[in-house]
Amino acid sequence: MLDKTGIAKRIAKEVKDGYYVNLGIGIPTLVANYVRNDIEVEFQSENGVLGMGPFPFEGDEDADIINAGKQTITTLPGASFFDSSMSFSMIRGKHVDLTILGAMEVSESGDIANWKIPGKMVKGMGGAMDLVASAENIIVAMMHTNREGESKLLKKCSLPLTGVACVKKIVTNLAVLEVTKDGFKLVERAPGISVEDIIKATEGKLIIEGDIPEMSI
Repeated sequence: MLDKTGIAKRIAKEVKDGYYVNLGIGIPTLVANYVRNDIEVEFQSENGVLGMGPFPFEGDEDADIINAGKQTITTLPGASFFDSSMSFSMIRGKHVDLTILGAMEVSESGDIANWKIPGKMVKGMGGAMDLVASAENIIVAMMHTNREGESKLLKKCSLPLTGVACVKKIVTNLAVLEVTKDGFKLVERAPGISVEDIIKATEGKLIIEGDIPEMSI
């Protein structure tokens, strides 16, 4: 089973040389720490930063340099800062190659719910709706089940949707799955996790073809 760091490390393998990548709040922000050193990647944050680096070491934080989640970040040489209109022009203009988001629920058809739980105070949707509407490639980083042990990979989302039929791949603490027209296709299983464990933890339709390899991170 993976922890949040393990999920981020596995997703970092999906980042290719030359990509422009938007990192959502939560687990996705960790991905920048684990991208290979031999490739060039530009991380974008919708609050107006292009060229984010790893999180700063304790004591090196600059309170004026933050991501969309208000976490302090570092910037790489050549990084730029701009206003929200420019940032969302990049997103809506499809200039971002990969978007990595957290989620509360994902449906077997690729719908995502990641911004609101009815009855609970939330800060708002932020840029999530623009990201899911414009991105060509969305990977979700999430836990496979909630605190009660109930699946978060569902036949149909129960929470208010952020986007419809937009998620391409999901990396959880248990597995890597692709979203296909027929449901969740199991691609890899986490270390120490069996296919049976994943079946029990998945409410939505799960497609299993052949032997499922254990992921390496």
